[in-house]
Amino acid sequence: MKKIKPIVFFPPVILLLVAVIVSFLDKEAFSNVVNGTNSWILVNFGWLFSLSGIIFLIVIIGLYFSPFGKVKIGGSKAKPLLGRFEWFSITLTTGIAIGLLFWATAEPMYHLLAPPASLNIEPSSPEAAVFSLSSLMLHWTFTPYAIYTVPAVIFAFAYYNMKKPYSLGSTMDPILGKKSYGKIGQGIDAICLYALVGGMAASLGTGVLTVSGGLTYLFGIESNPTLWLIVDIVIVVAFVLSAITGLMNGVKNLSKINTWLFIGLAIFVFAVGPTVYILNLGVESFADYITNFMQKSLFTGIIQGDSWPQGWTMFYWANWLAWAPITGLFLGRISYGYKVKDMIMTNFILPSLFGLLWMSIYGGGAIYSQLNGVPIAEAVTSQGPEAAVYLFFSQYPLAKIIIPIFIFAAFLSYVTGADAMTSSMGGMSTTGISPDSPEPSIGMKVFWGALLCIVSWVMLAFAGIDGIKMLSNLGGFPALFLELAMAYSIVKVAKNPMKYDTFKEDYTADGVPIESHQNLGQVVPLDNLDQSEEVEAI
Repeated sequence: MKKIKPIVFFPPVILLLVAVIVSFLDKEAFSNVVNGTNSWILVNFGWLFSLSGIIFLIVIIGLYFSPFGKVKIGGSKAKPLLGRFEWFSITLTTGIAIGLLFWATAEPMYHLLAPPASLNIEPSSPEAAVFSLSSLMLHWTFTPYAIYTVPAVIFAFAYYNMKKPYSLGSTMDPILGKKSYGKIGQGIDAICLYALVGGMAASLGTGVLTVSGGLTYLFGIESNPTLWLIVDIVIVVAFVLSAITGLMNGVKNLSKINTWLFIGLAIFVFAVGPTVYILNLGVESFADYITNFMQKSLFTGIIQGDSWPQGWTMFYWANWLAWAPITGLFLGRISYGYKVKDMIMTNFILPSLFGLLWMSIYGGGAIYSQLNGVPIAEAVTSQGPEAAVYLFFSQYPLAKIIIPIFIFAAFLSYVTGADAMTSSMGGMSTTGISPDSPEPSIGMKVFWGALLCIVSWVMLAFAGIDGIKMLSNLGGFPALFLELAMAYSIVKVAKNPMKYDTFKEDYTADGVPIESHQNLGQVVPLDNLDQSEEVEAI
């Protein structure tokens, strides 16, 4: 029987409800406290956020080319839970997909018109256009996915190969041993739950604004707290119902539909938009991204008194870190039956390449439109960032058809991501979760869904989307140190995986992993994983 873990469940719930009540009663006081704390974190630890992004990239790339990359999650006889396209679709649409949709046309407007003062780039100039798109590439491709992939790899190995409990504390086993369980492990889970709920509330707020903005554009409905509440409830009901059907019936099917929508939307804009401009700006911006990668990644602005990095790059790293531990737990869970190298390809390389293409097409197209008389930046300033994409689409043929498709894609993006995270949150806060019984109770899923609905709407209505994001970033601060420990943990495992792996037969006598092959002809449904055949019950 699955029971609540008090240490994991109650602290994040209480903290979030307190934040909601305070923001409701005294918006100004809440804003001052959250903004002040957030500013203190980014000013004093922004350098560590920036440096950590590089560390996670190095760790993931090193693992890919190391012998550890040949280790199979679940042992050499494990059969994959998902086909490769299904796996990629889930990874793409449960990660930062709603952000790709929301920010691809809005964010470049900020960088185009207000690049960092210390870089002396003239606003709306060709240099600003290149800087704008290369910044999108930095914020939405390899570094964020490296942040997600580190916890995914160590959790997958700890859960399936080391046969440790369904807890983020298990990722600390190579460092802390038995101390990583019990109250310490539950404390880690509680911190990550708080961080994720803040992150999901921010993401849900983004989703609500995206859908509401589309309804405003199509039907002239005023985008206000009442409309936000209606959209919020519809989204939450959808992902709770999806979560109740089980992971493989919900997320898998919705993710495939959403991925095809993403591909179709990308092809449409590339074909009917300024194709040659997109290609040229994309190539030049990618060159700038690669050439100046270290400088852009480690730009703190403190020496020059420039606050741009705190408002963008460091802000993003904190936000990704808030999501990363529990997202990694989910991504690790569905990686059963594949090698570590395959995990890195599907969770790091492929979605990053997709992000490069998406941002080049939509970001490049938006920059072209702004520089050629379409007032996207003005719409962002006067109506909010949610207005950017709809004004962007309005200049193209079939806009009345494409915009509803885009709204539906945004809706599905949040539903699939929230479906996956609700399952993970419920699993972390209850006992009895194991590979042969991977789903939490329906009541637990409904509870987390309802809490997210309440937090996102109250915060959106009374503190604004920036208030939610700041709350999310506060969760990213402790997650930063946890993920650094995870990175150390996985490096320690990679040096001698046989020492930790329960499948000793998958190694040579001197501890080198034996190359295994995926049996892609037989896929085992996750909800029906036969523990007696593949993994011992915990």
